[in-house]
Amino acid sequence: MADLDDIYNQRIFELAAAMPRAVALDHPDAAARAHSKLCGSTVEVEIKLDDDRIADFGQSVKACLLGQASAAIVGREIVGTSEAEFRAVAAAMRRMLKEGGPRPEGRWADLGLLEPVKDYPHRHASTLLVFDAVERALDEAKAKGKIQTEGGTAASTSGV
Repeated sequence: MADLDDIYNQRIFELAAAMPRAVALDHPDAAARAHSKLCGSTVEVEIKLDDDRIADFGQSVKACLLGQASAAIVGREIVGTSEAEFRAVAAAMRRMLKEGGPRPEGRWADLGLLEPVKDYPHRHASTLLVFDAVERALDEAKAKGKIQTEGGTAASTSGV
């Protein structure tokens, strides 16, 4: 089992202290909120899209240190990310924490700093809040027809 010093290390504190994109967007394409009842943490996100890529991102993070660190990494890396890539990173994070899967790689490698959280299941929800919120925003954007499919037409599941 990871020691608490492995989780609450200096790099995690640095990430949480430097929250990028902590601003509201003008006219976002979609917005969503995720809340952890266990710890009271909340992450709200707004996205603007260019086809299926996140062109701009804003977030409001009222979370514990782990939720802040996770949101800081996402805020730093998300612009330019496609819907599919983001969902793959979110799935990798869930596998890493819940199943002992491999750490995310490439520009998302800093998320691996959160790997020791796997030993503390009661901290998983707060660590994953930003992923839950962004995926909900992507779902909303898709329902509004804001995400383009491969054929170049907007995907809409809501009939809007």
